[in-house]
Parts: sequence; C-alpha cells; structure tokens
Amino acid sequence: MVTTTAAEGPCSISLLSTQTAVPSPSSRVTVLGIEGSANKIGVGVLRYNPPDIDSTLGTPTTSASYETLSNPRKTYISPPGFGFLPRETAWHHQNHVVALIKTALKEASISDPRNLDAITFTGGPGMGGPLQSCAVAARTLSMLWGVPLVSVNHCVAHIEMGRVACGADDPVALYVSGGNTQVLAYSDRRYRIFGETIDIAIGNCLDRFARAIKLSNDPSPGYNIEQLAKKGKRLVELPYVVKGMDVSFSGILTSVEMIVRDKMVSDEVAERGELKDGQCTAADLCFSLQETLFAMLVEITERAMSQCGQTSVLIVGGVGCNKRLQQMMEVMVSERGGSLCAMDHRYCIDNGAMIAQAGIFAYQHGIRTAMEESTVSQRFRTDQVEVVWRKAGVGSAGG
Repeated sequence: MVTTTAAEGPCSISLLSTQTAVPSPSSRVTVLGIEGSANKIGVGVLRYNPPDIDSTLGTPTTSASYETLSNPRKTYISPPGFGFLPRETAWHHQNHVVALIKTALKEASISDPRNLDAITFTGGPGMGGPLQSCAVAARTLSMLWGVPLVSVNHCVAHIEMGRVACGADDPVALYVSGGNTQVLAYSDRRYRIFGETIDIAIGNCLDRFARAIKLSNDPSPGYNIEQLAKKGKRLVELPYVVKGMDVSFSGILTSVEMIVRDKMVSDEVAERGELKDGQCTAADLCFSLQETLFAMLVEITERAMSQCGQTSVLIVGGVGCNKRLQQMMEVMVSERGGSLCAMDHRYCIDNGAMIAQAGIFAYQHGIRTAMEESTVSQRFRTDQVEVVWRKAGVGSAGG
C-alpha cells in the first residue's frame, strides 16, 4: 500500500524534465513562503540547488534539485461541534506568524533574511481574513528586507509541491481539501479541470459530519474520522452522486446527518448486541461515509485518466493524507497498469513550503508581484493561473 512517494531531503528535478522548463542559474535561489488560507498558518523556506558542473568538460555532474530547508506551521483548533470562523482564524494567524517566520529562518540557517531572493504568499483562494493577515505579513517583510513579492495560487501550489516531492512529471491530479475538490490535468500552460464538486468540498463534508457526531477537531476532523472508520463493521447505504465528471456532497451530508439524528446509537448498545434494524454506530457511519465519498473520487479520476491516456495519479490536498483513499486509488491505478503518487501530512496538509515551491518556479521565470497588486482573492480558480514554468506544448490533458 502506498503511504507516500515523497522524497526525503533534496528533490531532484530530473524526472520533471519533459514537462518543466526550469532555468539553470549558476547560483542558488532561496525563497520564503507564507501559507494561511484556512485554519493552518505555515512558513517554509525552500532552496533551488543548481547542478554541479564539471570544470573541465563543462557538463553537469549532478541534477538540479529543490530542498525544503524548514516548514513549521500552527493549526487553529476549534472546540468539538464547531468549525473555525474567519475572524478568530485570522487572529490566530496574526498571533503566530512572527514566531513561525523566526523559527523557519532559524531552522534554515538563514542569518540575514535580506539575502532571500523572494517572499512568496498565498494570493487565494481561501478565507478572506486569514488570507489578508498573511498577505500583510508578506508585504511587511518585503519592504523590511527589500525582497520582491510573488503571489501564489493555493491550488497550484499543492500540485507543484506534489510533482516535485514525488517526481511526478505529468500526472492526473486529484486535489481534495476542505475548500476544494477537483480532478485536473495539464495542457498548454493551464491546469485544466476535468471534474469538480458542484457544491461543497469533500473536506467540508467530512468536517461537518465530524461536528454532527461531536468528534474532536484535534488534530483534524478528517484524521479522527479515518481512525474511527477502522472500527466500523456495517456499511450503511448512502447516496452516491456522480454527475458526469462532477460530484456532489451536500445531499450525502444531509442524509448522514439525518441518520445521526434518527438511527445512530452508542457503542455500548452495539456491544450488548441490541442494535435494531437500520441502526448503526458512529464508527459504522465514518466507515460508510469514507467508502462512499472515496469511491466517487476514484470513479471520476479513472475517467480523467482514460480521457488523457495517462497512467499516473497524484493526490494532493489535506484529505489526500487519508490512507484509505490512497489504498482505494492505488487499486484502481494498478489495475490500469499505472502508478500512484501520494504524500503524508508533511506536504498534503497546507504548509509554507508548497507556497515557496510554486513561488520559486514563478520567480525563476521572471514573475514578480508589485506591491499595489499584492491583493488576495477568496475565489481564485486553478485554471486561471498561467503555468509559465511548464512547457507550452500540450500535456496529458491535450493528449
């Protein structure tokens, strides 16, 4: 079973050579990335290491690589039964951003931040207050240290972090998180969306279900659902809503909330063998909800693979940590003779290094964000971004 194919230490870009037009500067490039689009704030420092050149022959002796030097983060955790609100989340980020920046610089052994090449930050999508808080921090650092800004799309950052960490050249990407659910493939300088949710994101569906059964938000609702699902013994029938290449989760959430209200019983009742017809435990519902939602995602991902003629799948986003989702996807991909690229919490969950990764790609291709243009947007679609660091010809989406 795949738990992660992300590399430890520096990530060589030799496997990305057919799709990624990375320049070859003679010196290192180091950037700092700030992420804070939802309930996590992270600061990462990432470095581009150019290839070593043979002084006699003038040919490279090693491959260029990207290396995450530091990647600390903090999570705002709300009480059980409650979600996180923009105002309180923004306050959390404001309270922690300075300490995280200091920690990131210290762990990266950067004594003079004026030597950084760029400050990258999340320009959207996400929650307004948290996004604004981190953008203000990035602008302040840019003016304080005299370092240029680079604004980054949160969704693209997830994909690029996964591509580099896993060495995935041109995969079909499944992006699953608290705010987004999309199946994408690259073509002609854009990540094209083949399918997506038509209402709420899968992570939001899982979070709201966790509130209904009063699961803890520490470390995250999705993780706690995953653990409780392992104890489930009954598959409860839930709506299965795939509409072409798109999915819908709101009706499933309504259905499972009604079951929680009317038919869910305690573990003690189940252990005594007193379950009546139609009744179930919280563990049964966690198991059933995961199986249903993940089967829908596997179905539309397989369709995208078939359409693109592609054999590799990359799972990114916070829900991508779920080992059951990885297991189900791996079964499908292996049956098609392909490979699954997946990661653990280091890079799947929102973090500063992923913003730095997309930002350093943009920086190396001449992109800078002027101070007067360094605004944020709560709605910033993945396919709005011109992916200038990937080669202009068609990728898998155009195959």
